[in-house]
Amino acid sequence: MTITFQDLGLSSSLMESISKMGFEEPSPIQAQTIPLALQKKDVIGQAQTGTGKTAAFGIPLIEKIDVKNNSIQAVVVAPTRELAIQVSEELYKIGYHKRSRVLSIYGGQDINRQIRSLKKNPHIIVGTPGRLLDHINRKTIRLNNVHTMVLDEADEMLNMGFIEDIESILSNVPDERQTLLFSATMPDPIRRIAEKFMTEPELVKVKAKEMTVPNITQYYLEAQERKKFDILTRLLDIQSPELAIVFGRTKRRVDELSEALTLRGYTAEGIHGDLTQAKRMSTLRKFKEGTIEVLVATDVAARGLDISGVTHVYNFDVPQDPESYVHRIGRTGRAGKTGMAMTFVTPRELDIVKNIERTTKRKMERMKPPTLDEAIESQQQMTVEKMRSIIENDNLSFYKRTAEELLEEFDAQVVVAAAIKYMTKEPNSVEVKLTEEAPLYSKSKNKGRSSSNNRRKGDFNRRDGQKNRSSYGSRDRNKSGQGNKQRRYSNSK
Repeated sequence: MTITFQDLGLSSSLMESISKMGFEEPSPIQAQTIPLALQKKDVIGQAQTGTGKTAAFGIPLIEKIDVKNNSIQAVVVAPTRELAIQVSEELYKIGYHKRSRVLSIYGGQDINRQIRSLKKNPHIIVGTPGRLLDHINRKTIRLNNVHTMVLDEADEMLNMGFIEDIESILSNVPDERQTLLFSATMPDPIRRIAEKFMTEPELVKVKAKEMTVPNITQYYLEAQERKKFDILTRLLDIQSPELAIVFGRTKRRVDELSEALTLRGYTAEGIHGDLTQAKRMSTLRKFKEGTIEVLVATDVAARGLDISGVTHVYNFDVPQDPESYVHRIGRTGRAGKTGMAMTFVTPRELDIVKNIERTTKRKMERMKPPTLDEAIESQQQMTVEKMRSIIENDNLSFYKRTAEELLEEFDAQVVVAAAIKYMTKEPNSVEVKLTEEAPLYSKSKNKGRSSSNNRRKGDFNRRDGQKNRSSYGSRDRNKSGQGNKQRRYSNSK
């Protein structure tokens, strides 16, 4: 028997959020974890990325939050700032109608700014180990009222040398608490953490489902950052998609891409978390109706979108993890139709392709970036096909006299060439300047490390609209725990 979210006995505010997020029925890990967590039992969830584990712990966690109590009531520990931001955004959406406040904190961000945000009384903290411990040591975070602890991707935190930090954090939380631990694998040090800090935990183990659908052809294109936009426009000219989605990593990227595409003559608009709901709905309506050729979107904005008829997905920036990749390309190839997904990678990001292939168990074919000549030739071919169709199907008698006059004046080959030139949409060479994004790094090589150059401020999720802004940076830096620093960075480039 299929279980629904209604069967879980959740509050109306949570059900409203779940419905708004587009969740229909719980994933296997959600169906097994949520009832146990609502009973305040400790849970070990053994699950891969892509199984819906954030909502599995997020829904019961937020159900237990008392919004009238201004103290920190729950802490989620995550290995990287990317995951901390991603989790806090998801928790913000789950707790939106309950008015719960979520704050993400991580290394590399101004600590004084974080201290100011902490004074606004968040109910839930999502943080990386080093920065959490830094705040604990400074006494800017007090965990004496915490009733729920979540350790997310515990094996990844072990790989990054954070196990001692985790133990220190847990020792600062009341013994009378609920602890939820999630890990793809269960090495001995993780088992020891469970034995030491958890009380009779229930084990929930689920396999990652087949992550991709077979009717999407997947490609990757290796290109330098500054050449990606020209390659994108050539692909659009050659492939002539009916409906296309271009994914960018940040809100700034989406804004710049949609503006640049418009400058080059494409009808494009962007959607991201900073837009009003009315603007997002208007843009989506135009896209579904076909008045917009290209939709540019961030991961967060595109999750849960119900769009049919998308023929092509272009990952202008590589996704931060295989789960995001699956969500992105899942916009195409629906209802039995075929689709194409193309991912742009810089030379330093090639390992991310391998990581995606390992997780999805599907090979991505290498595509050679098209040249300008190939784009022009493709446009010409489309013009010729249109002309053939007109010749075969239309009554041309009204135009023949004008044609005869032209042929008396010019050579037939010149006349036809002029007609083809006039009808051909030649690639637009308007100069476009995009802000460069620093490359992401594969978890498999750098244990979740990403570039520290690409930082953006602000991460306090509140009901009043100060939403979490995307940030992609290096893994958490623990200034208070210098003893572990060398070990943590030993695998870094």
